[in-house]
Amino acid sequence: MSGSKEDRKGSGEWREFFWNPRTHELLGRTASSWGLILLFYLIFYLFLAGMFALTMYIMLLTLDDYKPTWQDRLATPGMMIRPKGDQLEITFSVSSTESWDGLVTNLNSFLSSYNDSYQVQTNDNCPPDQYFIQEDSGEVRNNPKRSCQFNRTMLEDCSGISDRFYGYNRGQPCILIKLNRVIGMLPGKDGQSPYVICGAKSYKVGKDEWREDSDKIGPLAYYPPNGTFNLMYYPYYGKKAQVNYTQPLVAVKFLNASMNTDINVECKVTSNTLADGSERDKFAGRVSFKLRINDK
Repeated sequence: MSGSKEDRKGSGEWREFFWNPRTHELLGRTASSWGLILLFYLIFYLFLAGMFALTMYIMLLTLDDYKPTWQDRLATPGMMIRPKGDQLEITFSVSSTESWDGLVTNLNSFLSSYNDSYQVQTNDNCPPDQYFIQEDSGEVRNNPKRSCQFNRTMLEDCSGISDRFYGYNRGQPCILIKLNRVIGMLPGKDGQSPYVICGAKSYKVGKDEWREDSDKIGPLAYYPPNGTFNLMYYPYYGKKAQVNYTQPLVAVKFLNASMNTDINVECKVTSNTLADGSERDKFAGRVSFKLRINDK
């Protein structure tokens, strides 16, 4: 019996704490006390939200819609190839159309915006070997900025026009190389454009043994001639300011690469203003890929 009385007493105390009909208290506080607490937290969180909104507004005032306020870029931009293949590995069989048909489709899709008819309509025919500078006039924006034509025909044998298979059906594949976009970059001086050189990449085969595939890579052809990224395509002003910008390309054609073997290739950009890439950043100013051409 004593246990039952204690249970009823404890239950009554709990109910009285939740709601006391004599003092009209809820959870130990009157209505006015709860109102003051809620008012305090409402003002407190409104103040925090206002501080956050003010901070964001001030930060947005420092941003430019057309170029980054702060630009901590690499000394040398990275490079990329097309078609990319699987993890920068391009493998196909000359006799198997299915093995290289996807690569050709990838190149056709990528080069569609480089068609001469489209370039003539949207971009300018610029004088080569000099920068296409388009400065703003104080606070007056010179936007949208114009861009120079990079016509697909400039890639000659790798344009997909004279050879719609880009040499893949004959074991002479074309690889397209592009330099990553960096706003305001000036990649050359004294009228000298940066250019691409490709060769065999050294790779480690033992603890202290290195090897390269220079005997497998064979002769190469570059398009445009000398594999240059002409200065007229620089500086780049950003996607919003230069809406029709067409990134320059260099095509490398492998004329007589060895069959049925892996070939490790490295392409580098050479410039009189861009620093050489370091081993700490293996993608600065270079791109490495593996090529394998099977005859069956």
